[in-house]
Amino acid sequence: MTSMYAYWGNGKVKLTWVPDDKLPAQALITSVHGLCFKENKLLLVNLNDRNWDIPGGHMEQGEAPVDCFKREAYEEGYIEGSCALLGYITVDHTENFEWDSEGLYPKIGYQVFYYMDIQQIVEFKAAYESTDRIWIHPAEVKNYKTDWNLLYQRILDRAVRMRK
Repeated sequence: MTSMYAYWGNGKVKLTWVPDDKLPAQALITSVHGLCFKENKLLLVNLNDRNWDIPGGHMEQGEAPVDCFKREAYEEGYIEGSCALLGYITVDHTENFEWDSEGLYPKIGYQVFYYMDIQQIVEFKAAYESTDRIWIHPAEVKNYKTDWNLLYQRILDRAVRMRK
């Protein structure tokens, strides 16, 4: 496990990467994301509100985490493929004085991450929240994703090992 602190507004939030083959409690999963590979290239999508990023988003009512990821990967990257769970980031607001018990997020929640082996690439239409997609060598990701950090690197390292 690897931990770091980030700020949510002015409040400190502890983030911990947990490589695991089991999902955390579904009711506490706040978002689902993934690293998508075609051969030796990683997919990045240019999102309207986040610039270059990996596909991901929030689950819809009654949706399983893996189904959410497949839907988000299709909507943002126009791809389909087989998935495997990489693990999750624990998002701990215990030290966050701005955390709101009436807000959308639990005091301790989870961001789940998957690996996708892309099996089909569909024509890119930019019909949802992404404006473009690119395929890069995994070592180049920090040149595109401006908030790349140690946790993301651990997730990428696990995904690359999974590919071998």
